[in-house]
Amino acid sequence: MVLVEDEEPVRHAVERALRHEGIAVTGFSDYPDPDLVLAAAPDLAVLDVLLPSGDGFELARELRAARDLPIVFLTARDAVEDRLDGFELGADDYLVKPFALEELLARVRAVLRRTGRLGAAIEAGDVVVDEQAGLATRAGSPLELTPTELRLLAYLVRQRGLVLSKHQLLTQVWGYDAYDPNVVEVHVSALRRKLEAHGLRILHTVRGLGYRLDPR
Repeated sequence: MVLVEDEEPVRHAVERALRHEGIAVTGFSDYPDPDLVLAAAPDLAVLDVLLPSGDGFELARELRAARDLPIVFLTARDAVEDRLDGFELGADDYLVKPFALEELLARVRAVLRRTGRLGAAIEAGDVVVDEQAGLATRAGSPLELTPTELRLLAYLVRQRGLVLSKHQLLTQVWGYDAYDPNVVEVHVSALRRKLEAHGLRILHTVRGLGYRLDPR
């Protein structure tokens, strides 16, 4: 995807978050040549509206005139008229600054999923997960996972290297945290056994904190 954002700290933070999600991103700090944007063959463009050398709305017009490209506006312009202008241009979403990275990522995934452009497979080391197909492999060998184990592994892959608490896992994988935290231990143990059948341990328990996937 392409990100056009002139605020360097914001651009770098968004780029890091997207890449951590397995989404390739090309960043621009100012109004780019539309041909350069299209040459990157993006599946989605996230555009700031207030740019030093131009207007993100105009850039959107140029890009949409060339191809059917999903667009999310990311801007401090929060007036109703601005939002209406954005959606009149065919924007798929409009997010106002300041924003939470988690919300932006969720909206990006939703747009990619809705437009059929979400990459099916995500990878971490020798682990590959394809949630759409309901498949996962390690070192090329299929993993026989339950649907919950598949969702758990996919989330761990996306958050690889981070320590995730039981509360986080319950919220993100099961959908809410009202379950007994022991359900996380049971599923992590089962998933760990299946992963270790095809290689060294990569799913670690961090005592008192949670779990971390460290792909090799």
